[in-house]
Amino acid sequence: MNDHAAHAHHHQQHASTPAVPAASPHAGHGEAGHDHGAMVADFRRRFWICLPLTIGVVLLSQHIQMLVGLPGIISFPGARTVETLLASAVFLYGGWPFLSGLAGELRRGKPGMMTLVSLAIVSAYIYSLAVVLGLAGEVFFWETATLILVMLLGHWLEAKSVLGASGALQALVRLMPATATRLGENGAQEEVPIGALKSGDLVLVRPGAKVPTDGTVTEGRSSVDESMLTGESRPVEKAAGGRVVGGSVNGEGALTVRIDRTGGETYLAQVIRLVEQAQATRSRTQDLANRAAAILTWVAIGVGGGTFAIWLLLDAPLAFALERMVTVMVISCPHALGLAVPLVVAVSTELTARNGLLIRDRAAFERARGLQAVVFDKTGTLTEGRFGVVSVVPLGAGHDEASVLRLAAGLEAASEHPIAKGILRSAEERGIVPPPATDFRNLSGEGARATIEGDEIEVVSPGTLRRRGIAVMDDRVAEEQAAGRTVVFVLANGVPAGAIALADVVRPESRDAVRQLHALGLRCMMLTGDTRPVAEQVGTELGLDDVRAEVLPHQKSEVVQSIQAKGLAVAMVGDGVNDAPALAQSDLGIAIGAGTDVAAEAADVVLVRNDPRDVVAILALARATYARMAQNLAWATGYNVVAIPLAAGIGVPWGILLTPALGAALMSFSTIVVAINARLLGRQGERRLAALREDITRRSRIGVA
Repeated sequence: MNDHAAHAHHHQQHASTPAVPAASPHAGHGEAGHDHGAMVADFRRRFWICLPLTIGVVLLSQHIQMLVGLPGIISFPGARTVETLLASAVFLYGGWPFLSGLAGELRRGKPGMMTLVSLAIVSAYIYSLAVVLGLAGEVFFWETATLILVMLLGHWLEAKSVLGASGALQALVRLMPATATRLGENGAQEEVPIGALKSGDLVLVRPGAKVPTDGTVTEGRSSVDESMLTGESRPVEKAAGGRVVGGSVNGEGALTVRIDRTGGETYLAQVIRLVEQAQATRSRTQDLANRAAAILTWVAIGVGGGTFAIWLLLDAPLAFALERMVTVMVISCPHALGLAVPLVVAVSTELTARNGLLIRDRAAFERARGLQAVVFDKTGTLTEGRFGVVSVVPLGAGHDEASVLRLAAGLEAASEHPIAKGILRSAEERGIVPPPATDFRNLSGEGARATIEGDEIEVVSPGTLRRRGIAVMDDRVAEEQAAGRTVVFVLANGVPAGAIALADVVRPESRDAVRQLHALGLRCMMLTGDTRPVAEQVGTELGLDDVRAEVLPHQKSEVVQSIQAKGLAVAMVGDGVNDAPALAQSDLGIAIGAGTDVAAEAADVVLVRNDPRDVVAILALARATYARMAQNLAWATGYNVVAIPLAAGIGVPWGILLTPALGAALMSFSTIVVAINARLLGRQGERRLAALREDITRRSRIGVA
């Protein structure tokens, strides 16, 4: 691996934990242990100190004076000595990061960018010093000084670009407040450091304040902004029993929160660990770039030495041959190539983490661009995992849908059964107020009974009707039962008043997700342990390409394997628990709806929100990330293909000649282009995610992926 790239990558691994010193890309170059902020300051300081010294060297240079047609304009006894001293100061102070980097690279046996730069400035400086001491030739002091000055400027600007690309997770860590208001006995308030909080403590979160750590609301009602943690753009309503995440911002109301998690157990700490794990995993694209950078280093040394020898054989002056060699070594530094992939990795990982899309395995995430099929679990993934009323069928005279649902809701108000909750939720959504019920009784294995407004009301199963010999002949009811829906009957004084069909509620977001995945050219499938009629109903409603029903959890991985055997690259989307074997078997395992429990061990990607549209987001970002990597690699390699021959002097017959300083400027420019291109991924990715989440239906209609 190119040394510079290795340390840049190391820096990015730890960008999310300011408590751990991050190694600079130039660690081992006199900057070890500093973070990028310190490195920016160091290069800035060295640049401004060396700038007036370099101006002095340039003004005293006889070569420059002759070029501008004013030979001897600045001439005094000892001028050459002053020029030598100024150039030496620039060489020793400004060149120190590169010289110390040379020592580090040679010590590790991995010559890289610092080796090339150091060889260039050392050879130019030593040759110039020898000329001052009596060797025949021209001094190279002004070229050496300007080369160092431009390299310092380029590294300063590059470090600023890298800092901008890699600083988002540091901002995420800074979301945590330093103190919290702990509530003691009798409501006494005490301001304490976050580290003093223990599980079970009660804290007061005032309006506008940050939630100190993960917990459960015990009192109060408010809206909480979790956008920097989960990507949810709208404030989330919180009341007693609701869970809050440390670092989120409280809205208009005061909340009393019981602490559930502290330290490394918190959601934010888990996110940071996942991000570090993702950045530590190997990237195939990055490996290719690193190997190319290492090869380019040796090519640069070989071409530089060959250039020097060829110009001497062509009877060129020694100074000219040396200048060509120096320019080749500087301009062919594999700087941009070494950063082309790591910077994109840093930006994409931080972008996804800020939006609740947590990458555990970089290699699997990169493979996502080649996926051909997405397999979803049904319950809790495409559906909400809870009963909802699908239809109400009036059966008795004088009853309509509203009255049937009203009677059922009045009876079920005292029940905790999932069907009862589904009926009550549907009544509430329709604005129906349940009437009061008395004499409520559970009917074991049958349903429930109560008195409502003087009538005996029952909600019972189809089996109960059969046992009582009550026949219901209605095609609408038969259709609901044939579709695999759960049907219950409402009886008024023993006579059927209506039937209510319930089913696992399909998420409205699922329709958008399937539509968008189709727009991306992917097949959408579903695996479920549910019955075939239920599965096929959901599949038809969502427009899925294939439905596999009555599949046991341990069989799901076998189904995924059979799909892969057909030559399809498969992503499996599930809850990360029952679906663990299938998640592990797939080419990309996606655990969805992890919430604050983000450690889904079997998955390659964890989606915090329970929203299938985030599957679209992660696949779209995988494609965008790969495109940025390819663009950066194309620029970095293409630049060298053009620049190295020019640096060697191939353009001399046409009057094209690159000086070492111009070569350094071009090399720095190439690196900055790569850094800016990586940062553009972050900006465009944020806009893309916002569009997918806020206007996905419109985008699907016009066919924009």
